[in-house]
Amino acid sequence: MKRGLTRAGLGDVGTNEQFIALAAAYGFQSVDLNAADLAEPERVESIRASLEQHGVELGSFSLNVEWRTTDEAFRAGLPLLAAAAAGAAALGCTRCCTYVLPATDALPAPFLAQATKRLRVVAQLLGAYGIRLGLEFVGPHHLRTRWQHPFLWTMDDTLTWIDAIGESNVGLLFDVYHAYTTGLAPAELERLSAHQIVHVHINDAPDVPVEEVLDNQRLYTGEGVIDAAAYLQALQRIGYNGPVAQEVLLPAPPTDAAKTLLERSKAGFDRVFAKAGLN
Repeated sequence: MKRGLTRAGLGDVGTNEQFIALAAAYGFQSVDLNAADLAEPERVESIRASLEQHGVELGSFSLNVEWRTTDEAFRAGLPLLAAAAAGAAALGCTRCCTYVLPATDALPAPFLAQATKRLRVVAQLLGAYGIRLGLEFVGPHHLRTRWQHPFLWTMDDTLTWIDAIGESNVGLLFDVYHAYTTGLAPAELERLSAHQIVHVHINDAPDVPVEEVLDNQRLYTGEGVIDAAAYLQALQRIGYNGPVAQEVLLPAPPTDAAKTLLERSKAGFDRVFAKAGLN
């Protein structure tokens, strides 16, 4: 598995090129970027040069298409997605990810039907570029009741939905935070195949009752109560060997220098990877 970074929780890491250089300096092997960063050929070439210079991979990019609201908004995002997919493919990236909120103000049945159709279109577009779509189930209890109707928040429900979408390039973005908040034991991952895991996020949670864990109060990897090493060991047993990217969502931007936060992140990865028996 490859040590990866998102920008979340790192403060000001500068341009994409500066972010890539910093990631490499602290021993990270992949970075996640935004779709907009990959849609312009000139920017793609600059990113390519930086990735090659520092020996870093592009792990994933975020889905830019608004698939939750109107048809007009959905269609408006497709040209940018196609451009971003072309840029990502040129950089050897095979992963695009989005999150699925656990509740909605829309009526659940029509919302699910509509979202299924839209994400099928997204998956087909991405598949034309050899890119997979990762869906992230979101577990914190406070988000399950933030909107009027419950939706999907477990791994199994998300896998059922993936089957309904019906495209072979759709799988899970697995985040240890959401696994922890839904009570998903590491051993449950061993029911899956490596192909069902598109991407992985890692972070940590404070020592409070799980019902009180908030989505934007995450800790840095290895600093809390989540047994991330056990999840990584389970992923290794099923043959997952892709990026494991840190994502630390916070209520406000961190005030520490980016290098301080990168040192903290590296130390956490060192502890968790050593405990898991990984390199």
